[in-house]
Amino acid sequence: MYTIAALYHFTRFDNPDALREPLLALCRAEDIRGILLLAQEGVNGTIAGPRAGIDRVLAYLRTLPGCADLEHKESTADAQPFGRLRVRLKKEIVTMGQPDVDPLAGTGHYVDPADWNALIASPDVAVIDTRNDYEVAIGTFQGAIDPETASFRDFPDWWEANKERFHNKRIAMFCTGGIRCEKSTNFLLGQGVEDVYHLKGGILKYLEEVPQTESTWEGECFVFDGRVSVGHGLREGPHQLCYACRRPILPADMARPEYEHGVSCHHCAGETSEDDKNRFRERQKQIALAEARGEKHMTNLPGD
Repeated sequence: MYTIAALYHFTRFDNPDALREPLLALCRAEDIRGILLLAQEGVNGTIAGPRAGIDRVLAYLRTLPGCADLEHKESTADAQPFGRLRVRLKKEIVTMGQPDVDPLAGTGHYVDPADWNALIASPDVAVIDTRNDYEVAIGTFQGAIDPETASFRDFPDWWEANKERFHNKRIAMFCTGGIRCEKSTNFLLGQGVEDVYHLKGGILKYLEEVPQTESTWEGECFVFDGRVSVGHGLREGPHQLCYACRRPILPADMARPEYEHGVSCHHCAGETSEDDKNRFRERQKQIALAEARGEKHMTNLPGD
């Protein structure tokens, strides 16, 4: 059984580059895989490994400047959901592309999962899903607005084009684990929106704590690891990943004529050229050869 820890924390790292090697060495020593992002604004990531190893990495992260109260969310998996370990330096730990956005300066009101249903049921509340379109497609909250954004970078432009729709409304936003809402709520506050709320701990915390019989969540929640999706109780969902476009697909989608393993699915068959598809076929060939040798080919492993 592998322990999976999803985490983020906004703080000030004067020199994130100096933090990378010690963190990388510890994760390797503890047989931890996954991805951790370091930036001047903090740390973000999801890691998986043995229980003791995860505990040691979390304890170490909480010794970093300003991270003593770092929170994380846990789940488990029977198989290691990541193919490798990456500790990367980034300009932002979640990319919005808005240099004036600073969650440390203020965010929306946190709403505990137990209180979320009552809030979003209020007629004066507009509920906005801040995730990407392919994430929203497999699950969201009842009545939530889908901005249909391909990237979190697109959210500010979407808001500018749609803000008049939300005049005199309170805004409640949510995302997978909470990190995107830290920035999106700060962004809205900077745009003059006064009543902004977001789901504390994100969808993952809601699915963990709120009984399915009381839930207003519909579908599955996309996650960025080998499980692909999770449902209530954070049980692993039915989705698999198209390794050509990295979108979630259901087992039934693999019977569609557009599907070719590692090459295309119904989402992306029309988006790539025949040259692209031939490159993907060659990649699949190399994967098959590696598997025949008893090796894991890195290209198709989650977390890449």
